[in-house]
Amino acid sequence: MEVKDLKPALIWQCFDEITKVPRPSCHEEQIREYLMRFADKHGIAVKTDAVGNVVMSKKGSAGHENAPTVVLQAHMDMVAEKNSGVDHDFMKDPIQTYIDGDWVKAKGTTLGADNGIGIAAALAVMADDSLEHGPVEALFTVNEEMGLEGAQKLGEGMISGKILLNLDSEDDGEIFVGCSGGVDTTAVFTYNRSFSPENFKYFKVKVSGLLGGHSGGDIHLGRANANKIIARFIWECSKKWDIEVSSFNGGNLRNAIPREAEAVFGIHSEHSSQVDKFLTEYAASIRNEYKGIEPSMDLAIESVDAPDYCIDSKTSLSLVRALYSAPHGVISMSHDIEGLVETSTNLAAVKMEGDNKIKVTTSQRSSVESRKVDIAGQVEAHFQLAGAEVTHSDGYPGWAPNMDSAIMKIAAESYEELFGQKAAIKAIHAGLECGLFLQNHPDLDMVSFGPTMTGVHSPDERLLIPTVEKFWKHLALVLKKASSL
Repeated sequence: MEVKDLKPALIWQCFDEITKVPRPSCHEEQIREYLMRFADKHGIAVKTDAVGNVVMSKKGSAGHENAPTVVLQAHMDMVAEKNSGVDHDFMKDPIQTYIDGDWVKAKGTTLGADNGIGIAAALAVMADDSLEHGPVEALFTVNEEMGLEGAQKLGEGMISGKILLNLDSEDDGEIFVGCSGGVDTTAVFTYNRSFSPENFKYFKVKVSGLLGGHSGGDIHLGRANANKIIARFIWECSKKWDIEVSSFNGGNLRNAIPREAEAVFGIHSEHSSQVDKFLTEYAASIRNEYKGIEPSMDLAIESVDAPDYCIDSKTSLSLVRALYSAPHGVISMSHDIEGLVETSTNLAAVKMEGDNKIKVTTSQRSSVESRKVDIAGQVEAHFQLAGAEVTHSDGYPGWAPNMDSAIMKIAAESYEELFGQKAAIKAIHAGLECGLFLQNHPDLDMVSFGPTMTGVHSPDERLLIPTVEKFWKHLALVLKKASSL
């Protein structure tokens, strides 16, 4: 069986089509064209704004033409992550989906169910004339994963609804009414090139096979950070021997816990025979620390030719020390909502760039605005002490829960009516676009829900098939009940 053959047919057919359209963050041109063609095919009114957001509009069903307008919201882009050795071009190639028991997965890449299944649900509503609902607007935003650009720059007058259903959540049976705010902090090291000493032997050390995951939804799971593992190893080496670092690269996206990292470094030839033994000892310690958490962790080292140059000793040691000691993970838990991470930071990526630069990307989140500012300040001060130039993104606000929300009550009642159990009302330690929508539309009444997904932002991403049917039924009943408000 293929994905397009699953039931309910319409939502799965839409999702199957979406997986065939390349849509990495910042490159939503092809998915936008698909959405425009979909609207034209089904006779749906559609418009776009200056940044490329798309809004489709549909009148209410018979008898509900004058009901409150409901906005269905999903983002177009997906995190583009793949395993080492996988031949996949996210700008050209379709996602290779397959069914494994009750799950839909992708072959060696992210699946893009975040937020492809939300797009599919909204399109299915727009195309299904059997549903009972008031006026509906479907809002598809750009570049959510790289900074919520579409929500930040949503064109004036693009939406008119006062109720918004965000379709970007990942847990069946949970209705979200709040989220964290976030900000990115970037540190740039500038180095001088030095000739590689001829009496040194050089090695490439690499960690791979880590689980990674979403820097909001998975940060509390204690998974290993590839950048930290490599930095720690090189720092330990620097205490034993003089070292020369030629390169350090790890991680990729700001909102993904880094799964892989590698560095090229050298030590004096007279000590080179000890490096393999030391890595074996180090790897055993690391595997023991993450026993039961990182079952596929792989640490490897190989000899390499002497590089043309190295990073000057002062900067390389400053970089390694800064990465090793940089904060990463959960900083504090919420005192208001049990089990909710309040504040965290992710040491996301280290990249060698042109002009003798090394760029370190980090991301901070918190449901308390002052705590968000504080942890971003701590990260800034940390890298400034190491000699880096530090900047912050504009950031985005959190979404404070409204426990008197009418649409929350409808969503909760609908779930219990359909499935005979109460949905959990929660806030999420991740950045949803809802907080940004509130800035220009302060009267919006919002909730977020979706089917179960795990491993998002990594090639382990998978979508639980039975929960998609539940998601669809839940969405349809919420729309029906909302049409009576």
